[in-house]
Amino acid sequence: MAAIYGNGVALSERVLDYLWSRQTVSMNNVANVDTPGFKSQYITFEEELDRKLTAANSAKTAPKRAVSEAINSSHAWLNTTWNESSRLDGNNVDMDQEQVEIVRTAYEYQYMLSSISNDFTRLKSVAKAF
Repeated sequence: MAAIYGNGVALSERVLDYLWSRQTVSMNNVANVDTPGFKSQYITFEEELDRKLTAANSAKTAPKRAVSEAINSSHAWLNTTWNESSRLDGNNVDMDQEQVEIVRTAYEYQYMLSSISNDFTRLKSVAKAF
């Protein structure tokens, strides 16, 4: 499969995993909106993935392999928001922000699923031609 699509499927798979993690963390924040002292969390991965892919694209030898290694070695980071709190109980979950994040992540996830589905549909149509 990698010979046909290069690193596209692997990258899509990795991004889908990250988006799933982001959605899980956002849902956990919503579930703990009434928990005193709970601090909201969030997932970041875009910056590290972008940095690693940029470095891999500038590789002089075997750029395809460098991109593959960059995709496989990237990680999502779980961060906690410690400083912000507008409530007396110390909880800093902002429901408006969490709802926006949940919808944004759902749209990104849907887009990535559509993208990979289109890739496989094109492959299937080419295979039928033979």
